[in-house]
Amino acid sequence: MSSATVLSPVPAHPDLRTGLSPDAPQVRKRSYLRALVALDAAVIGLAVLVGWIGRFRTTEPRGSDIPYVVIVPALLAVWLVSLKVIRCYDDRIVGYGADEYRRVTSGSLRLAGGIAILGYIADVGVSRGFLGISFAVGTVGLVAGRFAARKFLHHARARGIGWSRRVLVVGDAAHILELVRTLRREPYAGYQVVGACVPDALLAPVPQRLGDVPVIGSFRSVIEAATGVGADTIAVTASGELTATRLRRLGWQLEGTGIDLVVAPTLTDVAGPRIHTTPVAGLPLIHVEAPEFRGYRKIIKGFVDRALSLTALLFALPLFVAIALAIRIDSAGPVFFRQIRVGQGGEEFGVFKFRTMVVNADALLAELAARNETDGLMFKMRDDPRVTRVGRLLRRWSLDELPQLINVLIGQMSLVGPRPPLPSEVARYDGDVARRLLVKPGMTGLWQVSGRSDLPWEDGIRLDLFYVENWSLATDLTILWKTAGAVLGSKGAY
Repeated sequence: MSSATVLSPVPAHPDLRTGLSPDAPQVRKRSYLRALVALDAAVIGLAVLVGWIGRFRTTEPRGSDIPYVVIVPALLAVWLVSLKVIRCYDDRIVGYGADEYRRVTSGSLRLAGGIAILGYIADVGVSRGFLGISFAVGTVGLVAGRFAARKFLHHARARGIGWSRRVLVVGDAAHILELVRTLRREPYAGYQVVGACVPDALLAPVPQRLGDVPVIGSFRSVIEAATGVGADTIAVTASGELTATRLRRLGWQLEGTGIDLVVAPTLTDVAGPRIHTTPVAGLPLIHVEAPEFRGYRKIIKGFVDRALSLTALLFALPLFVAIALAIRIDSAGPVFFRQIRVGQGGEEFGVFKFRTMVVNADALLAELAARNETDGLMFKMRDDPRVTRVGRLLRRWSLDELPQLINVLIGQMSLVGPRPPLPSEVARYDGDVARRLLVKPGMTGLWQVSGRSDLPWEDGIRLDLFYVENWSLATDLTILWKTAGAVLGSKGAY
């Protein structure tokens, strides 16, 4: 066993609950779900009010067999019930992933369709305009409300005060450490590891820990260990001793306990659309599709890139003129800066930017190399003396990158993709990192919406490789949406 996976002793009476009562997560979960119901009710109530005003602002409601004083509260109640029936308040989907938004949208649209069919069959004269406005406003409002609630929950989790699942990890030492690192990399997902169970052979007579995770039991005492630390989720990862029979029996033992069982495969950084499960002889086989680097979706992506970049360039023309004037007034030198970067397939091209540094910035780089603040191949410095006054403002709001729309328009870059690397960086790439060059680099990407310059080199590479192998048009639209928030927040921009 490597030194990274060696069990180390802990005090005889470790604080397994990390200072938090086992009941606290359940209390927080119930409070959040109740708040979510109240938020949905408020959104639906507002949508119905907008539908009423939009339809009956200038006319009196008439022609209905059922008075609207009954229809309005009934619609509110039935809408909330439909969200409940479609499991929009299931704690397994609330707060993470796109399924929450899909269910809210699906529940609203199904209800709208059901009411339309029922009204036609029963010949109930309810205003179609009233229903149409109410459901349109309500569906959009519910998605927006869930988005706002999720952001609040994520911030609360980052501060350690939000509802999170208490997770007991079961597996061998190496895979437990890997899973713990993965879960802690995204704390907003809400999985707090509170303990681990390891094979019997690794369990010593004295209390042990893996890193800072206390080892509180073996495979024979998973249920007792989960109860002892107040875990509401058991995450099973790989281990030679954890056979299919033992895992099936663990699932049986958890029946009626309220503890969820999740299985974490060793396969990581593969998005859901590439994964398909096929049952064969009672065994769920996971099929992983190969990454797609060509085909009609790539053609559509290229068309969307060019269309949006051309539109953006036309609208941003006055801003280009204002920035150009500010750069010329602030310091001597050209307005634009053209730097050689490496694109798809290793082909070099000149990326366009507004100049944010003094004209001899490259010559001064050697003097500043020792002050590099990154842990990888890039050079980043929070207070770089080469940056001009206007340059700092442009970098803060990412305005210096607007000319890259020209690179997108001529097909050298994409709106969304990996960060365009320098040739000096590519020269030091190993086999894995070089996969970033399989697609066009992007003006923005997962690295942009995840911290930019504050992001460690290893995490930046991981995000780029994840995008390369799992890209989709829906993912691109999501990243573009999140980029606006990252730019406005100016986090990691220097």
